[in-house]
Order: sequence, then structure tokens, then C-alpha cells
Amino acid sequence: MPGLSPSRRRELKARAHALDPVVLIGGAGLSSAVLAEIDRGLKSHELIKVRVPGADRSEREAILEEICRRTEAQAVQHIGKILVLFRENPEPSTDSRKDSDRRPRF
Repeated sequence: MPGLSPSRRRELKARAHALDPVVLIGGAGLSSAVLAEIDRGLKSHELIKVRVPGADRSEREAILEEICRRTEAQAVQHIGKILVLFRENPEPSTDSRKDSDRRPRF
């Protein structure tokens, strides 16, 4: 998987600024359930924030590398206890109906 270009990384950082973390890693660490939730978030949003515990920066960097390796995501940013991850979703939207085919909601 090719790395992110500096301009693409800058764009993603700007988009991520307004986001809240969608996954919070607890004391149990990086479990398969947490990885599944991260994968679900990346599938639906492409760009997500993850909050990790721990005061040790090297521990958080190891968690970031492990998440990227197991989910095939790109690390955009690591600030404090917040990780920003990106994985491009090659699949189009699952709703194949056109906007004109949709019934209005009342």
C-alpha cells in the first residue's frame, strides 16, 4: 500500500480536525473486538479517530503500527492519545438507488 503524499496527509488532517474519536481502546488493549470496530469505522467513514490509553508514547506508537498492519490503514496523525487513521474505501455506496428513486420521508 503506497504511503500518503504530504498534500493528501495535510488534507486528511484538516478533515479530521472536526471529528470525534469513534473507537476508544480500553484497559484490555487491542482486542479482536476493538480491531473489528476500527475496521467497521474505516469501512463506513474512511477517516477516523481512535483514542488510546497509556502514558508511554512508544506504547501508543506500537499500537498505531499494529492497527495499521492489521486493518491495512494509513496513519495520518498521532497527537497525544489520539490516532487518526485513513483507509480508502474502493467500494461505492451500498445503496444503489438513485436519489430520484427514493421515496420522500414524512
